[in-house]
Amino acid sequence: MGVDGSEAGRVALGWAAEDAARRRLPLRLVHVREPWAAETEPTARSGRVTMVEWRAELLAESAARARVLAPGIDVSTAVATGAVVERLRTEGETADTLVVGGRGLGRLHGLALGSVTLGLAGHTDSPLVVVRMLPQRERGEVVVGYDGSPDADTAMAYGQQQALARSALLRVLHCSRYPALSPHPVGYGPVPVPHPDDVGARLALWQEKAPEVEMVESLVPGSAVGALIEASRAADLVVVGSRGRTGVASAVLGSVSHGVLRRARCPVAVVRARQRT
Repeated sequence: MGVDGSEAGRVALGWAAEDAARRRLPLRLVHVREPWAAETEPTARSGRVTMVEWRAELLAESAARARVLAPGIDVSTAVATGAVVERLRTEGETADTLVVGGRGLGRLHGLALGSVTLGLAGHTDSPLVVVRMLPQRERGEVVVGYDGSPDADTAMAYGQQQALARSALLRVLHCSRYPALSPHPVGYGPVPVPHPDDVGARLALWQEKAPEVEMVESLVPGSAVGALIEASRAADLVVVGSRGRTGVASAVLGSVSHGVLRRARCPVAVVRARQRT
């Protein structure tokens, strides 16, 4: 998990600690030192504290808080040097999950997503969980946006892991497609057309892979972004693929995943399929 001392980072730490305990994984807390940053940092206390002291204190406090939130988990800390996005991408190469807050200390007010989040989403080898807010209580539901794309299949696998660890319902949401240019009567919207793939058959195969996970399929008309945001109000986690079937090949973060990251009412996991070499 990326640690930066922000309030968003503190919220994300709570999610990461509980997820590590729930899935019996070690938790690694990483603060990235940018070598071009100032050597001292103003604080609320009198005088100035060196960045070395501030980093050590930040990581120690974060590790202690994680152990309080999730007693018994294995917590380690590290300082990495370099550009924040690049170093966290490297951490993601060997992590089960990379966790960040929605906005860090360097955010511009009014933006729903920070530059680090946007730089990571769609670029990490491991699932990226972005925590902007936490539900006040567990809701017992994980939502996966599914369209049959390779990224969506990878998102489904991660959603099943999360639902199993939480003993939660897995709601699989996919949208009716509309013909792009077909005519329709004046005053009426386009008529949904059948999905070109047999999504039902695909989901049946996924259910066979994890029979212990209760899955519910929800077919909704209209905007996938709107449907996922609405579903997030009753979910503990929303999982989306980095890019769906409508994504342009050169775009690593599709419009759906970007829209959900900005507006979801719970943590969001962005997952991409492993790149073929």
